Amino acid sequence: MADLVSQAKELLDSGAVQVIIGYAAGTNGTRRPHVARSAAQAACLVFDEGCVQNLASYLVKPEVKRFGKAAILARTATARAALQLMAERQIADGSVRILVEAGDSVAVLDSAEALEAHLALQAEGISAKDRELLERLRAMTHAERWAFWQKELARCVKCYACRNSCPMCYCERCTMDCNRPQWVPVPSHAVGNLEYHTVRAMHLAGRCVECGECGRACPVGIPVHLMTFHAEDSVRRQFGSEAGRTAKLDYALSTFKPDDKETFIR
Repeated sequence: MADLVSQAKELLDSGAVQVIIGYAAGTNGTRRPHVARSAAQAACLVFDEGCVQNLASYLVKPEVKRFGKAAILARTATARAALQLMAERQIADGSVRILVEAGDSVAVLDSAEALEAHLALQAEGISAKDRELLERLRAMTHAERWAFWQKELARCVKCYACRNSCPMCYCERCTMDCNRPQWVPVPSHAVGNLEYHTVRAMHLAGRCVECGECGRACPVGIPVHLMTFHAEDSVRRQFGSEAGRTAKLDYALSTFKPDDKETFIR
């Protein structure tokens, strides 16, 4: 996309940004993350259907922040993650340029307001395949779902690729890494695996931007993204809020209302 490269070079040459986080050609036709800090490096940028990784996690990394003001190539999920990070005060409004597809060209969004307007026109990001899998899980009995997740999570090797690839898992020290006290067993076994993935899904309820990055990153193919998708959908249905659609923080699980009738308690 020639327009992308020219836009990227202009942003870097003008000093509007000091680094561009995007994609470049990888091996066997794949796309990999690419950090461009010069016009020559920007010439390697690509933006096509193979660019599926959510790059927003790089925006909160200290080693990337040190470069200066950033621009990032963003499909819908990445744009939603960037907006959610603004809502959670992890990146400042206006501190990042968001490059999104606009027909055959690239548009540069420089504020949360512009990002909100763009995302208001974008459809839900869950694929038809994932939607079908979610419906199949919901149609199961409690016992069947329990058996399904026990079998799937038994394969977890506790590599934490799901956590490390998630743009909303940005805590400097995760609960899983605490050993004084040790909240969750470190070894990969049934109890520790279940606790880890359940806690992670709970922490992402109302914050998941439904990019599916955690599921793609899993080296053994566990569909862990379905757990966070379900949690996010539950918050959307019950509280009417959706992560990554507004820069106003309205996190359902941290909102207290004295007049809440608490009808969910049975």
